[in-house]
Amino acid sequence: MASERRLRIKTLIMVLAMVVCANVGDLLLKHGMSHIGAVVLTGHGIVQAFRLTVTNGIIWTGIFFLLGFMVSYMTVLSWADYSYVMPAGAFGYAVLTFLAVIFLHESVSPRRWIGVVLICVGVLLVGQTKPRTTGVPSEAVA
Repeated sequence: MASERRLRIKTLIMVLAMVVCANVGDLLLKHGMSHIGAVVLTGHGIVQAFRLTVTNGIIWTGIFFLLGFMVSYMTVLSWADYSYVMPAGAFGYAVLTFLAVIFLHESVSPRRWIGVVLICVGVLLVGQTKPRTTGVPSEAVA
């Protein structure tokens, strides 16, 4: 019972790390690409966009956060079910929509907000289940 509780807490912490890293990384990439502007799909346009992209610190910071997402994602998948991690991580879509309104000044339609509410309800339902339904390796619980 105590090991199951520890697993649930560890899993929730890592899912939270996934959500934070993914959202910050995505916001920074969007912000950085907004500074670069639209990419023109010609030889010169792609080369110019590439040059501007690799010299943009905001984009590199976003990539750093997305690497943090990948590390936390791989870690949590090593001890929790995929069917638990992915829906729980979907909470990030709701957070990202909210952050896009605040920081990127995007307009979100009522239909999208309804979708965000449905995602949150799904995350709450999944969160009420056990993170792992198969045998738990002893080192994953510790």
